[in-house]
Amino acid sequence: MAPLPQSAILSAMNQKAVLCAVVFAAALGLAASLSALGDDSAASIAAGGLVPRRETRIVMAKEVLRISLKKIVVDYDFRNDSDQAVTTEVAFPVPSYENGFPEEDIAGQSFQDFRLWVNGKPVNYQSQATATLKGKDVTGILSANHIDIATFGHFVEVEGSDHASQPVSRDLSRLPMQNRDNLVSAGLFNGDGPDDDQEGLWTVHLQYHWTQTFPAHSIIHIRHEYSPSIGFFPISLGAIELALQPTYPVRRPISEYSAELTQIRGFCPDEPFLLGAKSMAVANYPSGDEDSGAAELSWVDFILTTANTWHRPIEDFTLILERPQPEQGGKTLVSFCSPANGKVEKLDADHFQVHLTKFVPTSELHIGFFEIAPPALDYPSATNSAPASHRRAPVMIRALIGGGILVLLSAAVFHRRRKRQAAKSQEKPRG
Repeated sequence: MAPLPQSAILSAMNQKAVLCAVVFAAALGLAASLSALGDDSAASIAAGGLVPRRETRIVMAKEVLRISLKKIVVDYDFRNDSDQAVTTEVAFPVPSYENGFPEEDIAGQSFQDFRLWVNGKPVNYQSQATATLKGKDVTGILSANHIDIATFGHFVEVEGSDHASQPVSRDLSRLPMQNRDNLVSAGLFNGDGPDDDQEGLWTVHLQYHWTQTFPAHSIIHIRHEYSPSIGFFPISLGAIELALQPTYPVRRPISEYSAELTQIRGFCPDEPFLLGAKSMAVANYPSGDEDSGAAELSWVDFILTTANTWHRPIEDFTLILERPQPEQGGKTLVSFCSPANGKVEKLDADHFQVHLTKFVPTSELHIGFFEIAPPALDYPSATNSAPASHRRAPVMIRALIGGGILVLLSAAVFHRRRKRQAAKSQEKPRG
């Protein structure tokens, strides 16, 4: 394994290890300026590792974490050094989420494709979901009405009487009218009329868990995997110029670039990385228009600090990062803040590794993929490497810009949000 040049992985300003690599990747095929799509973004949902419910005597002897835009796979070796077998509940905590329709997908928010193996054999697990509304536990009333909490009552889109798409809660729809009215009055749904979307308004707190026995003086191998929830944000050439030189004379007010700069700086980019991004963007857009779309930033988050709920430290930790394969002439720059300032090593053309021993995580992983597309002459469909259940609505909106549908979609989103806000403002006080 050949270590990357120091200039490519260490920033002289913050001394945080940064992987800066250029590869061919899927072209987004957008000739229009990405800076015009300031609202065309989505947040990543950061999941993490396994957490013991009530047991910290088990040692995490080894963790191998593999991250790509398509899948996260984690392999653990857990060791019990005691003279007795230890049986405990182990959980995969899903970050709390709300019904983000139409921008968010429930399957992606809840990581429904989570899979688990113990010593190479698939293992079934249980789900535990609770609900809160404005800080109050509402699990009881939802369960009493047989409303599935994690899916907001099996929330789906169906064809309405006017052949338009109508979001409904199947669990709410099958209840007697009095029960439905009670749930709406309690603020749990935004309405139940013919023109209402029947959106559940609570926050879901979900865990996947199972009972695990760790035999005395033995090692248990556990693997879990799931598709990541990917965030994305458009980055303009002007933002890259400002990241390189804060006094760069951009035409627009610097404050208009603040969101882009925050995104860029969150991945610890060093000067060679920014210079590379700038040169490729300028090559694609020779006019040098600072409002032109320099890159489409996608990222994956992972919560490392859940490992601290086991006996610390992680004796042997390996992070393996996979970058996208070449396709259609696009280019990708990858940057992240290496955990514990660990050295980034190149395994092959598409894989990079950080290896640490006696590792105690103090921060989370935030890995950025800066996709720079070549100039396009038309408006081909945008591509997204995430599984269909994890794709964000803005990705579809971006693909429809050439057809003039963006305004209609934005109006529909605004209408649904306004109805939800109106429902919340009219919510009856509860004792």
